[in-house]
Amino acid sequence: MEKVKVGFLGVGGIATAHLKNVQNMEDAEIVAVCDISEENAKRQGATFQAAVYTDYQEMLDKEELDALFVSIPPFAHGDMEEQAVEKGIHIMVEKPIELDLEKAKKKAEIIRNSGVINASGYCLRYLDTVQKAKDYLNDKKIAMVRGHYITSFVETPWYRMEDKSGGQLVEQSTHILDTMRYLAGDIEKVSANMSLQVMEDIENIDIPDVTSVNVTFESGAVGHLDSSFIQHDHRMGVEILGRDFRMELNGTALSIIEKDKTITYQSKVDFYEEQDRNFIKAIKTNNQDLILASYEDGLKTLAVTLAAKRSNQEEEIVHMKEFV
Repeated sequence: MEKVKVGFLGVGGIATAHLKNVQNMEDAEIVAVCDISEENAKRQGATFQAAVYTDYQEMLDKEELDALFVSIPPFAHGDMEEQAVEKGIHIMVEKPIELDLEKAKKKAEIIRNSGVINASGYCLRYLDTVQKAKDYLNDKKIAMVRGHYITSFVETPWYRMEDKSGGQLVEQSTHILDTMRYLAGDIEKVSANMSLQVMEDIENIDIPDVTSVNVTFESGAVGHLDSSFIQHDHRMGVEILGRDFRMELNGTALSIIEKDKTITYQSKVDFYEEQDRNFIKAIKTNNQDLILASYEDGLKTLAVTLAAKRSNQEEEIVHMKEFV
C-alpha cells in the first residue's frame, strides 16, 4: 500500500493527539472520522479533511480502511473491534480495552486469529527512558517495584461512575501498572484496598478516590501501586529496587542509582507520536513485533486491574491464573 488509510472511532480527548500524529505522517492519511457527537465529528472531519460519520457500522461498510484508531470510553466498545478485524482492518485500541474480562478475552482471540496488526494504548512503553530502563534491567534481579499515580479529579461525567470507567485504577493508573508489568514481568498474585474517602460530595460519584494495590510478580519480586485523584497536581512514577541499585522513573525522566554513581536521562521523544508511528510502520511492513503493547498486552494489564477490584470487594488475595 502506498499510504495507510486510517479511520478514527471516537474523536475527543486523546484521539486529537492521534489525529495530529497521523496527519503528520507521509505514509498515512486520515480518510474518515466517527463520533456519536455529530458536532465533534464534523469539527474534526473539517480539521483533518475526512469523511464524517456518527454510525461506526456505516463507516466500516462505506470506507476502505487499512487501520482504525478506537478511542472511546471503556463502556462503549460493543463489538466494534470484532467488526473491524473481520474486514481485515488493523486496530489500535485505547486503554482500557474493555471493562469485562470475558468480553476482552473473546475479542483477543478473534483479533489473534484474524492476523491483523493490533495495538493497545499503553503509550508509556514507547518512552525512550522506559526502553533504557528495560535494557538496564535485562540482567538484573528485581526485588521490589513501587509505583504511584497521584493526580486531580477528571471532570468527564462518565469517569466518576464505576460501570462506565471501571474506576481510576482501570481507567488511568493502569498506565503505571502496565509499566510495572512491562519492566518487571507478569504478576502472580494481587491484593487491594480501595475507598471513597474525601470526594463523596461530587455528584454521581461511586468510584474510590484512594487505591492501594499489592502484587507479587512471577519472579518472586514484590510490588505496590498507590493511586488517587485527591490532589491538585499530577505525579506518576515507578521505582525498581535490586541489590545495590535502584531505577526511578519520575514522570518521563529516568534515574539509575548505584553505589558509586547516579545517571539521569531526560526523555527526548513524544511517546504518543512514537506509538502511532510504530503502529503505522507495523502495518506498512506487516511486522507485529514493532508493537510494544499489543491487544493481548492490554488484556493482561486489564486482568490485573480487575483482579485488584475483586480483591477489594471480597477481601482476599487473587491468584491471577485462577482469575484469568
